[in-house]
Amino acid sequence: MSSEAAGGTDGLTQVRALLATGRQPPLGEKLGISLIEADRGHAVFEATPDGSSYNPMGSVHGGYIATILDSACGIAAHTALKPGYGYTTLELKVSFVKGLSSTSGTIRATGRLISMGRRAAFTEATLQNDKGQVCATATSTLLVFEVPSAK
Repeated sequence: MSSEAAGGTDGLTQVRALLATGRQPPLGEKLGISLIEADRGHAVFEATPDGSSYNPMGSVHGGYIATILDSACGIAAHTALKPGYGYTTLELKVSFVKGLSSTSGTIRATGRLISMGRRAAFTEATLQNDKGQVCATATSTLLVFEVPSAK
């Protein structure tokens, strides 16, 4: 999506185009994390953790959880970008509420845009297991910037 950001397409159009093709960002493909829904200021990712996402203690690694929450926060902001703008995460705060394992089923991270300014965006996300229990939450501050046009 980054190469499209420099063009005349707004963020929501870019994300909807990604969903329409069924493609996923490369890291999402590698980790089995899928963007399944997006609208302005809203993004939903799903994943089904298994043993490959475990830490040495036998539960889902916090980095895996942070990744899906960061993705939900980032895409929620992406959907509100004006044409020619991009973003990057400046800060991500994750609160772990309930552990996850391969028995957690499909987990779902829902990201919401709180505020989009000229230079910063603020988002939040909630991660739930297949029973609807909150397992983690996150807040994020993102830097918004104009993407130089390719010449």
